[in-house]
Amino acid sequence: MIKKTFFIIFFFTMFNNSFASTKFDIIENFRKIDNLSFDFKQVIEDNTEEGKCVIQYPKKINCEYDNFKKKLIVSNGKSLVIKNQNGKEYFRYLLNQTSLELILNKDLLLRKIGEMDGKVIDEKYYIFYLENNGNKINIFFDKNTFNLVGWQTEDVYQNLVITYIYNLVKNSKIDEKLFILPKTH
Repeated sequence: MIKKTFFIIFFFTMFNNSFASTKFDIIENFRKIDNLSFDFKQVIEDNTEEGKCVIQYPKKINCEYDNFKKKLIVSNGKSLVIKNQNGKEYFRYLLNQTSLELILNKDLLLRKIGEMDGKVIDEKYYIFYLENNGNKINIFFDKNTFNLVGWQTEDVYQNLVITYIYNLVKNSKIDEKLFILPKTH
């Protein structure tokens, strides 16, 4: 009985240490990142869209969708604009009122991850559920490389939005002009 109890305690201690080590490795890996470039696939309901994104820390993003409307998402660090370049649709939000702020604010992201326990999914991914100012997001990291691999959130219509990222490049030379907000026409 004592051996069995010792084994159970030992197993859970090792299991918790493994989680703590993975979380530490994710934080250390992410701390070294100044920018990310990647391709993405985004699934909303039954629709799938693809494109390319660049994130520059702190709080800047430029995503170009490869779709009919040529949707563009740009943040200059304060505002977030969503524009359909083949039409007249143009939406502007304060960045801190969107769930993307949880990904784009690296200091906030690192602090939140440090404060919580994540979960392992399919023995491949480590997921963190983050919430700030009413914004919620699940962020996924690869359990082996510790790299960001995607996120899940809800859009303004309460649709589940899942974004998968791939072909990730860290700390490349970025043109700052990418983060100038597009004008309305």
